[in-house]
Amino acid sequence: MAHFNPSRLDLARRRRGCAKGALAKAAAVAPRTLTAYERGETEPDERVLARLAAALAFPVAFFVREDAVEPSIDGVSFRALSSMTARQRDQACGAASIALELDRWARERFDLPDVKVPRLREMDAEAAAEAVRVEWGLGEQVAPNMIHLLEAHGVRVFSLVQECAEVDAFSFWHDGTPYVFLNGMKTAERSRMDAAHELGHLVLHYWGGPKGRVAEREAQLFGASFLMPRRDVLATMPHGATVPQIIEARKRWKVSAMNLAVRMAKLELLTEWQARASYIQLGQRGFRAGEPGGIERETSQVWDKVFAALRNEGTSRGEVARQLDVSLEDLNASVFGLVVPKDGVVPRTTAGPLPSGPPTLKIVGDK
Repeated sequence: MAHFNPSRLDLARRRRGCAKGALAKAAAVAPRTLTAYERGETEPDERVLARLAAALAFPVAFFVREDAVEPSIDGVSFRALSSMTARQRDQACGAASIALELDRWARERFDLPDVKVPRLREMDAEAAAEAVRVEWGLGEQVAPNMIHLLEAHGVRVFSLVQECAEVDAFSFWHDGTPYVFLNGMKTAERSRMDAAHELGHLVLHYWGGPKGRVAEREAQLFGASFLMPRRDVLATMPHGATVPQIIEARKRWKVSAMNLAVRMAKLELLTEWQARASYIQLGQRGFRAGEPGGIERETSQVWDKVFAALRNEGTSRGEVARQLDVSLEDLNASVFGLVVPKDGVVPRTTAGPLPSGPPTLKIVGDK
């Protein structure tokens, strides 16, 4: 058996949100023995490792790989970190670690877009959003598919796994590359706003700055300003717009009706009383819990092209999961909702080789 890596056991347990006592019971080992395994004080034999792997739903080979790359919790833009449980935080970071390995695997085989995300210092959130729009050539036009736009500028976009459904989107920088994780359980409009919100964190907070609620307010103002530019909203929306007008106008910017109402209040197109009345009416019409008649969900260009290229080579997602020593379910969870399922599982005996060179993926923003 290859050398056991204790950090992999710790990662797998946290990824599954499994307490030590529960794992020890499932694998039929003493809790203190499990702790010794995770600390590297002793190693499990092949039979015990097989039981641990089965209990955690990871291949045995996962536990003998080199140390995994994990994001620093301090550098992750978790919202409401104080109200998150340690289990939720650990599951999200564990899933992010697997996504980082998938990204590294893809970068070794494909020429992915260069990073072109501005990192701005001490700039007002709305001014920063305008600056990024100018740099990315958007001007005042409606922002295109946000996932395509982020990917075209080098942001790696992944999906939050289902076990982290309570966690909002989050983002971080790692080794000079920006990462965004979106919650696929939200409406398409809110996922789009989350993408813009996390872009705000990447742009505004790379160099540090405020934390907690202040940072979240900045990122939210950036996201709203990026998707609904001040001049465009002022030129389009009337003062005191009615709820039906707001519901219709949300389609222009592809945002939720509630987000548009909040933006209009911020720009003083709605008085405080009008805004409050709009929020109540929108809630009564189902626009707080969902987005009736909403837009189609935005998906990924990068992962769609990566998996299409691999299919053309005869390589399935199952083969990719095998090379990463994770389950197909874990790999699919990283791109859930970002890629339209087209990929059947090719038996390993017939799977062709991976591309020998680094094909360039032509990723373009929707302008």
